[in-house]
Amino acid sequence: MTDEIIQSSSETMKKIAGNIEQVMKGQSSAIRKLLVAFASGGHVLLEDFPGTGKTTLAKALALSTNVKFSRIQFTPDLLPSDILGVSVFDQHNQSFHFHKGPIFTNILLSDEINRASPRTQSALLEAMAENQVTIEGNTYRFDDIFFVIATQNPVEFRGTYPLPEAQMDRFALKFSLGYVTPEEEVAMLSSQEIRHPIEDISACVSVEDVLDLRRNVKKVRISDELKRYIVDVVGATRTTPGIQLGASPRASLALIKAAQAVALLDGRDFVIPEHIQEIAAHVIAHRTVIDPQARFSGVTAESILDDIIKKIPVPA
Repeated sequence: MTDEIIQSSSETMKKIAGNIEQVMKGQSSAIRKLLVAFASGGHVLLEDFPGTGKTTLAKALALSTNVKFSRIQFTPDLLPSDILGVSVFDQHNQSFHFHKGPIFTNILLSDEINRASPRTQSALLEAMAENQVTIEGNTYRFDDIFFVIATQNPVEFRGTYPLPEAQMDRFALKFSLGYVTPEEEVAMLSSQEIRHPIEDISACVSVEDVLDLRRNVKKVRISDELKRYIVDVVGATRTTPGIQLGASPRASLALIKAAQAVALLDGRDFVIPEHIQEIAAHVIAHRTVIDPQARFSGVTAESILDDIIKKIPVPA
């Protein structure tokens, strides 16, 4: 890639980040991870306490990029047809017509996804993996931009259904927002005295800019040595004590794409080890299942990943 293309793609991501930061004070780290997933074509799972801005973050991204946006509030009585759509019989034509559901969009906010039943959650599996859905024997392809942002609260257990491993594996990144500093929270209160800042957000990039960005992410170079490094890190989760189920090859693919996006955001056309290390835990940890005994002793997937990254030699 030329320097102009690299600079243009980096500026596109920074424009979106700056736009979102007008609304999300003190969340530059979370915004960076969101843009890494968005640029690399992955999906995001946000797990954090209520009121930390998960929904606002998704809305701000959609408004900044001028794409179609849909929100689904997941509840126990939600059905797959409420997400995918349903065929309605037209008495005039004596035929069925398919009415598309909210999944036919560019950015889909799946709010409190773990409140719906596993049957309903599974309606997203094909969409997130293959960018299409199959309904009543017909396959419907999505637009080039299809990005799922799912949220869940970590402190609520009653009336929730934990996401199965197959569903978790569809998310490229999982991260949280966390609480902002007291000073940033005061600034947030002041900014919302009269109206919410999100009402003043407008698109700062076009759909074509986003498509160019995604195409350029794929052109970022990554050496064979770093590919092997990624495979070694992911593979170590399958043999490390304390992990009952390690990450799949899909994790290796997601980590390569995420590292390429991090590199482009930093204005580089090649990946370095630091790009992989920065994002590895957010790509891999949620795909692993910790052994119950290890979990009860306080071990987390993130801590195991940190140890793995420290132990595996970094390519020179």
